[in-house]
Amino acid sequence: MKRGFWKPVFLALVIVVLLIFTSGTVLAAGFAITQKSVKGLGNAFAGAAAVAEDAGTIYFNPAGMTRLSGGQVQAGVHVIKPTVKFDNKGSTTVLTQPLTGGDGGDAGKLGYVPNFFYAQSISDNLRVGIGVVSPFGLATDYNREWVGRYYTFKSELLTIDINPSVAYKINKMWSVGGGLSVQYLDAELNQAIDYGTINAALGFGLPLLPQGADGKTKIKGDGNWGYGFNLGVLFELTETTRFGVAYRSEISHDLEGDADFTTPAAAAPIAGALGLVDTGAEADIDLPASLSVSGYHQLTDKWAVMADITWTDWSTFEELRIKFDSGAADSVTTYDLDDSFRYSVGVTYALNPRWKFRGGLAYDETTVPNSRMRNPQLPDQDRLWFALGTSYQFSDRLGFDLSYTYITMVGDAEIKKTATGEDTFRGALKGDYDGWGNVVSFQMSYKF
Repeated sequence: MKRGFWKPVFLALVIVVLLIFTSGTVLAAGFAITQKSVKGLGNAFAGAAAVAEDAGTIYFNPAGMTRLSGGQVQAGVHVIKPTVKFDNKGSTTVLTQPLTGGDGGDAGKLGYVPNFFYAQSISDNLRVGIGVVSPFGLATDYNREWVGRYYTFKSELLTIDINPSVAYKINKMWSVGGGLSVQYLDAELNQAIDYGTINAALGFGLPLLPQGADGKTKIKGDGNWGYGFNLGVLFELTETTRFGVAYRSEISHDLEGDADFTTPAAAAPIAGALGLVDTGAEADIDLPASLSVSGYHQLTDKWAVMADITWTDWSTFEELRIKFDSGAADSVTTYDLDDSFRYSVGVTYALNPRWKFRGGLAYDETTVPNSRMRNPQLPDQDRLWFALGTSYQFSDRLGFDLSYTYITMVGDAEIKKTATGEDTFRGALKGDYDGWGNVVSFQMSYKF
């Protein structure tokens, strides 16, 4: 193994520490974060499992490392600003009283999502590498007194994935690759509790008015490590045409943490009776598997086209069930997400040896099966991506990449929650969501 191998690996671990303090955000189906490569973003990630033009292929298809020579390190950051706005359409409590509060303002939260990759040639046919990315994230932040506060007013989920990988070139046409995913997950959920309505509905007989004695709960996971794997195959039909298939496994997390309750003094008897007191808490979270099929074709010396279809197994994420050490009833949020497909096409134009320009379009299917299941923590909807990017090769070793993407919901996302079952005291939340987002990304790469 070459002497310079461990220095970039150490740098990757430093970046892991920085990532842990980075907030996630949502601009893809479910709560996936697609932004893991600046070059790839410029093509809306079309052909991501087949292009293999830099070390970012470690995540999208590790087999693509066989197309890289020598050593290569790259680091980038994606600045993501989503806008998420709710329009109330007659939300009520279980007592059919109108839910008070505003529409929540802009629930989208500015996020910074770094990525780091390092690839190294070991022999003519063998490559190794490591990637550090954030594959899933969630960040919604509503005004504290909005109408949907009994569902959520602030939610955050962060993942860090460390992905050591290896690739082997079997022959001129076939390459294979695989890696281990070591994944960190941290989460925080905040919502209000309507003690006034609970008092009236359950007959506690306390002098509390509905929506007039709100408490709050903050549930925070202390962080957990889960493990999975990824596999990839690259088929080079000709020097100008290649196809890639890549699979990433499901990863399960057993999250443990604390539930902290803020309760008005007058509502303390209700909180005590229901076990809504400061306590330990735990939850199981399964993050989905995915499968990508990509194609890439070099039309001319200057023009290339690419396409991708990615399936994500979101149906494994049926519910979020939080169990409390105090013996309180489980807090359950049912999602029953659908599997989703993401379709993308892209084009690259090489102006000269130093400058390349990229463009791409993508359609990202929603995971939400219907308006009843849409949740303000995850106001998901079909999305369209419009992407542009450029690369500048400053020297034989040093390169820079810049990309911009605009993402918009396809139509309004209707929500029709009913005040029944697990949502009884959360209320019947009814309205429409509208959302869009902007992503600006910058990356540096160095070959040695």
